Amino acid sequence: MLLRDVNHWDEVASTADRLLQEIEKPVYIGSRLAGVSASIGVALFPDDASDHETLVSHADTAMYVAKSLGRGRCSFFRAEFNTQLLANLQLEQEMRQALERDEFVLFYQPQVDAGTGVLSGCEALIRWRHPVRGLVPPLEFIPAAEQCGLISEIGAWTIRTACAQIARWKRSGISFGSVAVNVSALEFRSHRLLDTLTSAMADFGVAAARTGDRTDGDRADDRYRHLAGDRGTAACAGTAAGGGRFRNRLLVAGLPEAAASRRRSRSTAASCATCLTTSDDRVLVQAIVQLAAAMGIQVIAEGVETQAQRSFLHGIGCGLLQGYLISRPQEADGFERFVRQGARERKAAAQDSIEA
Repeated sequence: MLLRDVNHWDEVASTADRLLQEIEKPVYIGSRLAGVSASIGVALFPDDASDHETLVSHADTAMYVAKSLGRGRCSFFRAEFNTQLLANLQLEQEMRQALERDEFVLFYQPQVDAGTGVLSGCEALIRWRHPVRGLVPPLEFIPAAEQCGLISEIGAWTIRTACAQIARWKRSGISFGSVAVNVSALEFRSHRLLDTLTSAMADFGVAAARTGDRTDGDRADDRYRHLAGDRGTAACAGTAAGGGRFRNRLLVAGLPEAAASRRRSRSTAASCATCLTTSDDRVLVQAIVQLAAAMGIQVIAEGVETQAQRSFLHGIGCGLLQGYLISRPQEADGFERFVRQGARERKAAAQDSIEA
């Protein structure tokens, strides 16, 4: 759309808002009511471009920015959009190459019993071993992967790699507990997620035990119940970035695992990124833990870095802990050393107890 004789940018914004309102009005197609939304990008002549092709290109760039901000809105072009667009395109190309060259790697962070310190399992966290930038954390590439549509391929790689590692640990007799694999919210809405997981589990001989009869219900909850596994692999709904952006926030996400004979159990795993620096934080965390306990939900506290945090969380009934106090995320061989060291320490403690 070309607007002529515009005296100020707010006139364009007003016109764009009217367009959005009209476009979003539902219409009947036959007997069915249908609705659409739109994203609008705006470039101004001659401020943003002095020729037709560049003007349209810049408007197109601004439109994609509007879509990335949540759709159904208007965005004006800014010069930095082009820089960001080029950077995103470069990152997308590098991520495609990373999948082809097997540059991604999984790190495993232990989860232990808050009281005894005994290993319960681990969380698989993706990293990118970039040939130039070194080890890249997920927050620097997962949002771009979600935006460009590569998240499904990266998610499938993560699931298959985790299942392959589980199979290797089983063959080696490593008592790894359970493995939590993060799943992007975008990926979790896709029916392909279940196919990817079941295929990977079948290919690598990772069995998921489910008890009780499946019941009808919300499709997302139905997928949760499909994804539940017994000491093998579990998929947690949330950001694929592994919760990093929520490190200083309380985050609770449930994964229903099993059903009782006549009712579904709410014995689930939840993860909490905790920040316990204020009394409000502590009150909120305690309330969440108590609520989870009342619902039969087991709580994993992530980001535990001090003994004081550990003592507090154990005291309020938090069952499992994860964080730098226990161990930093490590590649598979480092996690195996952690497991073996824990086994040796428990064996020594048991021997001392017998001798005493």
